Amino acid sequence: MSIASAVGVGAKASTATRWMQLLSVILCMIMIANLQYGWTLFVNPINKTHGWSIAAIQFAYSVFIALETWLTPIEGWIVDVLGPKRGPKLVVAAGGLLVAVGWVINSVADSLAMLYVGAIVSGTGGGAIYATSVGHAVKWFPDRRGLAVGLTAAGYGAGAALTVIPIRYVIDTSGYEAAFLWFGIFQGGAVFLLAWLLRAPDPGEIPASLAPKVQQSAKSYTPAQVLTTPVFWLMYIMFVMVSASGLMAAAQIAPIASDFGVANTVVLLGGTTLTVALIVDNVANGAARPLFGWISDNIGREYTMAIAFGLGGFAYWLLGSLGTSPWAFVVFAAMIFLTWGEIFSLFPSTCTDTFGPKFATVNLSLLYTAKGASAFLTPVANLIKDATGSWQMVFLVTTLMNFVVVALALFVLRPMRRRAMERT
Repeated sequence: MSIASAVGVGAKASTATRWMQLLSVILCMIMIANLQYGWTLFVNPINKTHGWSIAAIQFAYSVFIALETWLTPIEGWIVDVLGPKRGPKLVVAAGGLLVAVGWVINSVADSLAMLYVGAIVSGTGGGAIYATSVGHAVKWFPDRRGLAVGLTAAGYGAGAALTVIPIRYVIDTSGYEAAFLWFGIFQGGAVFLLAWLLRAPDPGEIPASLAPKVQQSAKSYTPAQVLTTPVFWLMYIMFVMVSASGLMAAAQIAPIASDFGVANTVVLLGGTTLTVALIVDNVANGAARPLFGWISDNIGREYTMAIAFGLGGFAYWLLGSLGTSPWAFVVFAAMIFLTWGEIFSLFPSTCTDTFGPKFATVNLSLLYTAKGASAFLTPVANLIKDATGSWQMVFLVTTLMNFVVVALALFVLRPMRRRAMERT
């Protein structure tokens, strides 16, 4: 039993309580990481087995991302309505069950329609877990919001690194169907069990002495109020632009490696370029989130965005220009993921700084739907590649998108947010 529940509302949470809650949601995020970042391992085997086009298979990925994001405002609302004790537990537990069922459906899907159904189910479950976990972090750690959200999101970004080799092994030895089945059951079951450890902080449980270094709003905006602010829609557009570029890389990394002729080249300890790249990419993706979150806690959100997205623009250009060498592919792909993953710490912390913590789960979920919108740009990469005969134009577009967001962060978002918070 926690200090708060033993003494009552107003008791201060211990450091151990706060970190236990954070660790629990990090583990939940690790368990659902493969839903997005392990997907690329299944694309070619599904294509080889059924003969479905890559674009049609990737549409399942887009459906997953859309459902994982667009339903989160409803799921976040359910968390808040059920209250701090029941909300996180019940929503995350339900999410765990849906994640398991979704991948089991994928394992037996013998039509594209069934594959899309699996994406709908797993996307719904993954979104419930993701939204609740990120909302959990910003509520428990107002003093280290960027770092806490970064660590939580790191579980999602880096978690797949733990299972790249096991999943590839199961696919190679038993087929992709077995990988979907057994990893789905294991991951969903683990989330279901972890869910019962969760609870949100009670009113007054977080000490007021935990003051942040960055400016935060003194007012908590309702979701309806948030949707009427220009700041929210600017962040939404920025999120879409950066998310789309990263999702293209995440979904297409295996096909790109194949087209560059480096996928099966052995580079380290018997590991191929693709295997090593996927492991390093997931680690970089996860590391980016707490790293840039911590930086933003100290120098500000927009300055950190400019650093990260500026480096990201160069990373896309380098991979497109020099990625045909095995080690260059590994290094520059890692740079992309290192400078993309931080959107999942920077945007949530910026959102809660701007609109307050009371309705944080719902407000963050509204912003997170931008990821769903960006997902439908993922197949566009295949269309551009097919039209031009190479990936060069895809990398040029993603480079320019990142540089545009840098300019928006420094010269539009920063002054706009400052004026909005000064009025509260």
